[in-house]
Formats: sequence, structure tokens, C-alpha cells
Amino acid sequence: MPKQTLFVHDELFTIHSLDPDSSIPSSVLSSPLFFLGKTEDELSIVVPESVEVDSIDRDENWRALELLGPLHLSMVGIMAELGQVLAAVKVSIFVVSTFDTDFFLVKDNKLSDAVKALKKAGYTVNETP
Repeated sequence: MPKQTLFVHDELFTIHSLDPDSSIPSSVLSSPLFFLGKTEDELSIVVPESVEVDSIDRDENWRALELLGPLHLSMVGIMAELGQVLAAVKVSIFVVSTFDTDFFLVKDNKLSDAVKALKKAGYTVNETP
């Protein structure tokens, strides 16, 4: 199977942690790109840094590498393979998925290392979709 293509989003993202009973702010829902995850213990929100969220905790300065799809849900090992490439160069990731694709968030100060490692491993990394 040929290696996938990734697109680097320009904006910085923040990962927020909220109480699980918190309401999702309307600013999040009107954002062009956001991710939500909820468990019994927390509500996690990933949004561009320009979106204001009153959260318990936050981690800022993430960049998103979008795996250009659509990817079929039956495809196996894509996240594991990309994760191995990035782990080998000590780049931690925060992964979020949609029905069609996956997003690999890396710290902005590690983006260059991530792109270099992915290209060396045979992936195409674009600044435009």
C-alpha cells in the first residue's frame, strides 16, 4: 500500500479539559474545525487557539497534520505506523479521528522534526491540501 499524504494546518490548536458536565461553548460549535471527546471523568475539546474556552486545564501550541482521505474504516495499521515514525524521533502525538480521516497533533516546536521524519519514511507532507 502506498504511503499516505498529510496536510499541515497553519493554525495553532489548544487541547482543553473540562468537567464532564460542562456545556460545550457556542464558540466551539461555530469553529470551522473542532474535536470533542467525553468520558465519565472529563470533556476534552480541541480547537484553534483563537477560540476561547473556559477550561480546567489546557495544553497549547499544537499543530495538526491531517491524513488526507477519505480513509476506509477497514484500513489497518495507519495510526500505528505513523505513531512509530514519530515516536522514533521523540515527537509525542495527540490523535483525533473522524469517519473519513485522522488528525495527528504535534507540538509546534516539534513540527519540523515530525515533517522531516515523515518525509524520510516515504510520506508526502503538504502545506496545502
